[in-house]
Amino acid sequence: MESFHSKLSGSPEVVTFGESMALLMPQGPKGLEYSAVLDSSFGGAESNVAIGLSRLGHKVGWCGRLGDDPFGRKILRAIQGEGVDVSRAALAVDAPTGFMMREQIRGRTSVHYYRKHSAASRMTPGHLDEEYIKQASILHLTGISMALSPSCLDTVLAAVDIAKQNGVKVSFDPNIRLKLWSAEEARRVILPLLRKVDYFLPGYDELKLLYQTESMGMILRYLNELSAITVIKGGQDETLLVEEGLITPIPYYKVDHVTDTVGAGDGFCAGFLSGLLEGKTAADAVKLGNLVGAMVIQVTGDWEGLPLKEEVRAYMDGLEHVER
Repeated sequence: MESFHSKLSGSPEVVTFGESMALLMPQGPKGLEYSAVLDSSFGGAESNVAIGLSRLGHKVGWCGRLGDDPFGRKILRAIQGEGVDVSRAALAVDAPTGFMMREQIRGRTSVHYYRKHSAASRMTPGHLDEEYIKQASILHLTGISMALSPSCLDTVLAAVDIAKQNGVKVSFDPNIRLKLWSAEEARRVILPLLRKVDYFLPGYDELKLLYQTESMGMILRYLNELSAITVIKGGQDETLLVEEGLITPIPYYKVDHVTDTVGAGDGFCAGFLSGLLEGKTAADAVKLGNLVGAMVIQVTGDWEGLPLKEEVRAYMDGLEHVER
């Protein structure tokens, strides 16, 4: 069991950065080309995790870059409104906020991205605040940021080096998006990075892609060569915790109705990191991550369904919701 404390009073326990994009969606399950009205929101793996951690009662900082445009200003206000410190985020005047459009047709979800030359893709190591990262307990990163551009990759690697030099734990969710880079490019970048990671949070399909094998035995052999605690998401009915050569299956929380699976992985990451920050064992942190993920998939939206700490506590205590 590890105990985490912010190194300076008032500083974030977790620091993260990455791309947050405007999100446009039809009202209901129909195609974009047949929709006269689109709902507007936003999403981003790292900002989703930041919001999730804030709702669970933690101090967290998000350091992304957005365009100084209506989308960017709206996103920044929303993230700040969720209690996330955005003092190291910026609105760029020379590049726009990226956006995505999502549609669901006959049960299949498709996402269309418009992010080329976005403000987020122009992040550089010079945008990092080294002192800000040094004061955190955990630095959380994803493979999405690494895949946006060469300068974004340099920024992620520089942030990891800052963390490792200052005793800050590194959490990494590969979040592989093959629309951003090829499997070969992802392997070339991610596999060396894993030697510096403390918490590795991949999906099972991502591991098959990274290690080029369908064999769980071979995958586990590779994972046991890492010093990281690994949590494998996306199993049949359970999450697998791989820690010091031991494999612990941890069952999912079952739900009666799945509304939207988008954001479930980010919810898991928020719950898992929250558990670690609270001093839970890795196994108990995974249980909390599973619970948060289960709560997220019952609500539509990338981050809207992330639960408050009180909601999680009530669920775990078996309390029933009282409407009036």
